[in-house]
Amino acid sequence: MLAFFSDLEPWQIAIAINTILLGVAVIARKKLLTPAGLIHAWFLGVLIWTTLNWQGYVVVMFYFLVGSLVTRIGMEQKEAAGIAEKRSGSRGPENVWGSALIAAVCALGIGLINWGVISPPISSIPIIRYLLLLGYVASFSTKLSDTCASEVGKTYGKRTFLITTLQPVERGTEGAVSLEGTLAGGVASGIISLLAWAINVIDFQGIIWCILAAFIATNLESVIGATLQSQYKWLTNEVVNVLNTLIGAIASILLAWLWMIIQV
Repeated sequence: MLAFFSDLEPWQIAIAINTILLGVAVIARKKLLTPAGLIHAWFLGVLIWTTLNWQGYVVVMFYFLVGSLVTRIGMEQKEAAGIAEKRSGSRGPENVWGSALIAAVCALGIGLINWGVISPPISSIPIIRYLLLLGYVASFSTKLSDTCASEVGKTYGKRTFLITTLQPVERGTEGAVSLEGTLAGGVASGIISLLAWAINVIDFQGIIWCILAAFIATNLESVIGATLQSQYKWLTNEVVNVLNTLIGAIASILLAWLWMIIQV
């Protein structure tokens, strides 16, 4: 089996691996994705493996599996309170791309450079690759932090406060934060960043940038939820997720870039 895969191009391996996993997901009793969500996740998986190889794929799979499990924590309690994710946590296409669009853009950017479609100055390629990989990991670090903070806060948060006023509010209120949720989000961003470092996607310093970026983006997402989301119909949860991960990716890149400047 290994010899078979060793003779294939990355895109061929990507198609084979994701098709096998698609088949497993279709016959599995627990549905983590809707039928349409499975198709979109297949395309995402092929893109990530083709551009970032197995290391990038491990990061997105870790996010998806942990995020899905966390979403199901206290599901009955959250459904009874009317604050659970729709479809009992099963992800559709909007969830796939709401969570992974920014990561996919970062991965595609690296792929375009590797394939010679984009040709920046040779001396700048290592820095661009480093920053795009950092943005890739930070986007998932941010989303996992947001997911864990939200779901743990809804289930275990003893006191929840509106981030803009610090007034007590009900669990599940847009823009609400809790100590339990905040701690869970911080731990989650740290774990996925450590994983990315362990498999050489980012360097050790990148762990710090990803954790800080996730904290910044998650809190800004809560501010958006508390102030703007109810005012604009187009500002759905999925759109907010894209903005959240975009902020996380940009924050990590800016932090790393500023550190580079300071070190010169």
